[in-house]
Amino acid sequence: MLRQDSNDDTEDVSLFDASDDESARKPRKVKIRHPVASFFHLFFRIGAIIVYLLCELLSSSFIACMVTIILLLSCDFWTVKNITGRLMVGLRWWNHIDDDGKSHWVFEARKAVVTMGVVLQGANLYGYIRCKVGNRSNLTSMATTYLGKQFLKHNIKDDQIS
Repeated sequence: MLRQDSNDDTEDVSLFDASDDESARKPRKVKIRHPVASFFHLFFRIGAIIVYLLCELLSSSFIACMVTIILLLSCDFWTVKNITGRLMVGLRWWNHIDDDGKSHWVFEARKAVVTMGVVLQGANLYGYIRCKVGNRSNLTSMATTYLGKQFLKHNIKDDQIS
């Protein structure tokens, strides 16, 4: 049997569960590494969604509901940026101002997180462009219309100046 490190998340699993009667009888315990951080990671998001869905039942004031939602989402952003992002996936970022007064954003992350972020942002951008522009023929007609309008605006301004 292999010795398991206390900091390691992996566990030893036998290849054939049927032959291991002792492990089949014991229910497995799910170990959450950071339970408090996980709770607040979900609490602020789910709270904002619940307030949004039940806004009319909770209060007749639109402003009170929007302020509550914005506060919950702000707490969610802060929690993800400063706590759960760091504890769960190793994200860290901050703004550094050098001696010349220039602002520099510093990002630290594990490579897998960066790769997934780029892939998901690429998918988001692709979906946005497909929704905004539509199919290829629509893109061509939109570009032609835009360039035609710019050409007319430019020529009309030149004619009015002369």
